[in-house]
Parts: sequence; structure tokens; C-alpha cells
Amino acid sequence: MSRIGNAPVTIESGVEVKIEEGAISVKGPKGELTQSIDPSVTIKQEDGTLTFERSSDHKDVRAKHGLYRALVNNMIEGVSKGFTKKLEFHGVGYRATASGQKLEMVIGYSHPVIIELPSEIKLSAETQKGKAPIVTLESHDKQLLGLAAAKIRSLRKPEPYKGKGIRYSDEFIRRKAGKSAAK
Repeated sequence: MSRIGNAPVTIESGVEVKIEEGAISVKGPKGELTQSIDPSVTIKQEDGTLTFERSSDHKDVRAKHGLYRALVNNMIEGVSKGFTKKLEFHGVGYRATASGQKLEMVIGYSHPVIIELPSEIKLSAETQKGKAPIVTLESHDKQLLGLAAAKIRSLRKPEPYKGKGIRYSDEFIRRKAGKSAAK
């Protein structure tokens, strides 16, 4: 049995949920999201909670049962509270500046790298003297936020010898020793 799929989702105050045939839409103070739902999973709304039921115990249906429950839970949490990702730029001369939806980064290439982010993502960059620049991404859509953060990180992944690169603020980079001196 899917433990995640069986857990009910509580609808927070200020959030509207509409269940249509094959789709669910969630609207809250931070925004609005819609998700298509597989017909093998049914959603029932009862006094402030959503419950998910599957049509059979087939392996694929069991997997979708927990998947759609998690997706809808993230949608409700996103439109009510929102999600945040922080990226740190470690390296000599690494800089990040935000202007509107454009993020301009100097990350060791011969030219600055500029990325245009979607309008659903709120972007801010801060630089303190003596510390690594930090880029903060905020959005109500967890999938879009993770995709944008992963794309920025992929431009200069952290390397294990000096620790240079772009990393998440809560990420730990395992360091390697490097070459030993010859005797």
C-alpha cells in the first residue's frame, strides 16, 4: 500500500481547489496552478481535505497514486506559502547580478553568462564583502523553481578539489585530497 497516497491533503485557508474531469486546479494568494490527473486515480474533496483513491493494485497505478498526492500537496503548499531556493557562487571573481528577470553571472568564462528566467520566478541577488554571492529564487511552482535552479547550477557545477562552482545553500560538497607531493 502506498503510504504517501493514502495520507489526506489538508486544504489551507485562502486556497480554492477545483476538481474537473482529468484535471485539478488550485488557486491561492501566491498564484494559480493546474495539473492533469490520470484517470486511474480519483480525488475526493470533503470538508477541507482531499483524499486520493486508486482504481486497482497494479504497480503503475500504485506509483501514480503517491505521485499525484505529492504533486497536489506541493501545489497547495506553493500557492499558500511558496517555495525558495538559494544558490551560492564559490570561486575567485564569481559574481551574480539580477536586473528584472535577467540574471547576469561572471563564473570563470571569458564572457558573462546571462539567463532570462520565467515571470513566475522572483529573482534577487545579494553580495556581501568577504562572502560568496547568493542568488535567491522564489516561486509558487515547485517544479519550475527546481528546473530553473538546476539550469543555473549546471553552468558551473561544484568541483571536489577546490569546491569552486555554483551550489545550493544547503548542499555539502565532499572534498578530495588531490595529488600528493613527490618524495
